[in-house]
Amino acid sequence: MSFTIKNVEIGGESPFYLLGPCSLENEAFAWEMAREIKAICDALKLPFIFKGSFDKANRTSVSSQRGPGLVEGCRILSEIGKELGIPVVTDIHTEQQAEYAAEYVDLLQIPAFLCRQSDLLEACAKTGRPVNVKKGQFLAAGDCKNICEKMEAFGCTDYMLCERGTTFGYNNLVVDMRGMYWMKEFGCPIVFDATHSVQRPGGLGGTTGGDRDLAPVLANAAMAVGVDGIFMEVHKDPDNAMSDGPNQIHLSELKRVLTNLQIMRDAYKRMS
Repeated sequence: MSFTIKNVEIGGESPFYLLGPCSLENEAFAWEMAREIKAICDALKLPFIFKGSFDKANRTSVSSQRGPGLVEGCRILSEIGKELGIPVVTDIHTEQQAEYAAEYVDLLQIPAFLCRQSDLLEACAKTGRPVNVKKGQFLAAGDCKNICEKMEAFGCTDYMLCERGTTFGYNNLVVDMRGMYWMKEFGCPIVFDATHSVQRPGGLGGTTGGDRDLAPVLANAAMAVGVDGIFMEVHKDPDNAMSDGPNQIHLSELKRVLTNLQIMRDAYKRMS
């Protein structure tokens, strides 16, 4: 299965794509990151899909920042997508948000904790937009077959699955690389979330911790499995990011990380 989102082919023989960075901290930050990351991807001839969360609804603490909200967030994303000529994506949490956001973004994302919510999956399918479904931390790879069957039953054939790690005891995640191989057998494109996969959920008490240095390592391994895209949180100052700072790739490191991923992708294609 392959499909196109704006000017980016998902699946098939195209180069892998980068999806990110993540939170819409504010409008100026969103524009800066979109332009900077696009410039890096353009130089490497890599497709780029800009992702921004208008609401980080599953924050660890009630006092954590969440984002600009549905209306303002969708406006920012829509304007970035139009001016820079890139696809934009956001995650939604309710059926009503799916319907609204679909008017402004090119791809809808189902958060991991909501991946089994049939009404939400159906609402996304009904919009006609492609859908990225993040695999829940509580699911085995084989359980994703049920998600695929739901999406197709709801009339959506343009969807992909996103691996983002599996709960491994308290405050920890682990990535089973076999899972992405098995998920590929369902026939849909697979994207690997390199930075959320190195989270330590709630590991800092009121916030989530993580192992930033491991994100490129796992991304390289996922590329060797043959994933179609890499989701990566990127920030110019990760230690002061609104959310998930301990997991994020520093903007200054992005070109090097992506160059290494290109090498791994080329090696995979030669071997397959």
